[in-house]
Amino acid sequence: MEESHTHQHAAEKLGTVSFPTSCAPAVQKTFERGVALLHSFMYDEAKRQFTEIKRRDARCAMAHWGSIMSASDFWSEVPPDVLKRANAEIRQAKALHSTPRERAYIAALAAFYEEGQHDHAARAKALAEGMAMVHRDYPDDLDGAAFYALALLASAPPNDTSFINAKQAIAILDPLFARYPNHPGLAHYLIHVCDAPQLAPLGLDAARRYAAIAPSSAHALHMPSHIFARLGMWQEDIQSNLASITAARQRVAMHRGGEVDQLHATDFLVYALLQVGGDKSASSLVEGVPAVVAGISNPKKRKGLIWTEAHFPALFALEAHHWTDAAALMPPPNATPRVATETYWARTFGAARIGDAEGARKDAVQYEALLDQLRHSDKSYLVQYLDLEHDEVLAWRDFAEKKNEAAVQLMRSVADRQDARGKEEVALPAREMLADMLLELNHPEAALAEYEQSMKIDPNRFNALYGAGRAAELTHQREKARSYYAALVKNCKGSKSDRPELARARAALEDNNTDAK
Repeated sequence: MEESHTHQHAAEKLGTVSFPTSCAPAVQKTFERGVALLHSFMYDEAKRQFTEIKRRDARCAMAHWGSIMSASDFWSEVPPDVLKRANAEIRQAKALHSTPRERAYIAALAAFYEEGQHDHAARAKALAEGMAMVHRDYPDDLDGAAFYALALLASAPPNDTSFINAKQAIAILDPLFARYPNHPGLAHYLIHVCDAPQLAPLGLDAARRYAAIAPSSAHALHMPSHIFARLGMWQEDIQSNLASITAARQRVAMHRGGEVDQLHATDFLVYALLQVGGDKSASSLVEGVPAVVAGISNPKKRKGLIWTEAHFPALFALEAHHWTDAAALMPPPNATPRVATETYWARTFGAARIGDAEGARKDAVQYEALLDQLRHSDKSYLVQYLDLEHDEVLAWRDFAEKKNEAAVQLMRSVADRQDARGKEEVALPAREMLADMLLELNHPEAALAEYEQSMKIDPNRFNALYGAGRAAELTHQREKARSYYAALVKNCKGSKSDRPELARARAALEDNNTDAK
């Protein structure tokens, strides 16, 4: 495996890829640019690149492979129009001359896009099996190894607590990345397979290097924040996403896509800002989300991003403890049942925190109705991912209704399952919710234990640091309280946040300093 050249296209930098093909020599460099784009999930631009190659070399079978690779990611259900288009490309690819290696690549994709297959898990498994054969038969093929690792991740069972696929992928990627440190796929996929609390430290080296490998990709600039968020490295997280948003906006201005990258980076940025008291900046970003979505010219893409208009307000209200705002949230117009469930999850949470038992009960009923609609829709496969969110709704309903023992027991169950699986990067930790419940119920010692356990998985979170400080204070553990308050104040250095928790932490530290004198 030898590296060829670093791709330059109008001064862009996407990393180094060497992918020999039987296509015309004149399109070889542009083909490798297309593969580099795929490795950084720049699918719209990759599709344009492979379309150009098909125009320049009508006999290039792998240009059709590239077009299929650009069609959709491997984590989502395949829409009927994408399935039809992919199989048309596969037929064309198979009709053209290709090498045995190229035919193996095409066969792996054909297995994923098999017509008549309605089980997405079976598709993903078939892709992984196909790429396993590529990796077995062509062990020196660097991109084959990278795409195999990606397929392993895509085919991992839902809610798997063993991380067996991720660990297998790490074993493939790690030694190769040490030898080929400028390959975009190796760095990118290492971050993805390590994107769980249990594995995040293993992805830190790739996270620190990927942005420099492919700085022309907004996604590459963002991806390191998946690891930074896991490790509570908020300033690195913020800088990563600011750079990504700038790059994405440049692509939007050139009418070359970028809106999805912009919103994804904004999600992580809002979360990180809220951990360091950047409330005003976070609020401004949240308020700007509808305008970003409305500005998307493609109706299908715009419809697919409606979820942001439910997610961002819910995230901000709950993280900032704006409970009344959370309880009053409304789903965006034309929200799907899945999108609306997030709103009613937040409403139940907010209603419980302001003591509105009737509101929490009604919101929980509405959540259940939406879940039932989803269960009977063509998106029913999503239900399997909502068991924790559903139980959080029921736990907060019980808490609002003063069914304290049931609420704590159910939330503890959610926290245990979430800890085992690894939560989403910008999700609220269920164990932190459990600690909040215990603190509200005047069990500060038990709450402190849960805050501390939560921070082992989600370090440096604003609410956990404050909650742990408050719980320690209430149990007369003065030095421990001081250490947590000091960590919170340090994280929020320079912040002009008016959150009462930060003011209390600062006041407690000042009182301690006064007492020491």
